[in-house]
Amino acid sequence: MSLILTIFALVFIAELISWVGRSVLLELAWALYCRVFMNASYTRQRQLKAELLTTKKELMQTSAQDQFAKWAKLRRSVDKGLAELEKLNGEVSSAKSAFSMKFNSLIWILTTGLQFVLGWWYRKSAVFYLPPNWLGPLTWTLALPFAPKGSVSVGVWQMACRRVIKVGERTVKSMISDPMAVPVEMEAKSSSGEEKKA
Repeated sequence: MSLILTIFALVFIAELISWVGRSVLLELAWALYCRVFMNASYTRQRQLKAELLTTKKELMQTSAQDQFAKWAKLRRSVDKGLAELEKLNGEVSSAKSAFSMKFNSLIWILTTGLQFVLGWWYRKSAVFYLPPNWLGPLTWTLALPFAPKGSVSVGVWQMACRRVIKVGERTVKSMISDPMAVPVEMEAKSSSGEEKKA
């Protein structure tokens, strides 16, 4: 893939991740990870919760004064189940924390890190060349910091791509949020035209 498309794709993926949100992607990835790798823990957790609820219900229906032996046995069972559930919840919580750190690192590497590496690796390369005298004396600014004179550098191309994508995002969001919105200028022109006719 050419450099121009690679940079655009990286910037687009980074912006797409920011639109969706890292937390949403993290929750989706965590749910998938749990289904694949931690199914036994979640199954045990659900079973334990169900057992605890039935045991607590039975405990609440048992009189501590009239049936003390049964009540004490149920109480010990509930306490043991709660301790086991707390331990299991702690394991799941620490696994989620470790997964979150690894996932966020991966997202950073795939978006920002790759853009830094690409910018550094191709710092002296031209993404594309501009026609001579196209912008006059300002042409050199598009080649900053190290690209050849008369070209567009990787850093400038990344900024341009990001800007175009953000403008596109705003346009799409405004079209989705209020598709029948009439620009204020158009409204003012149409109302002044109606006043002239009257």
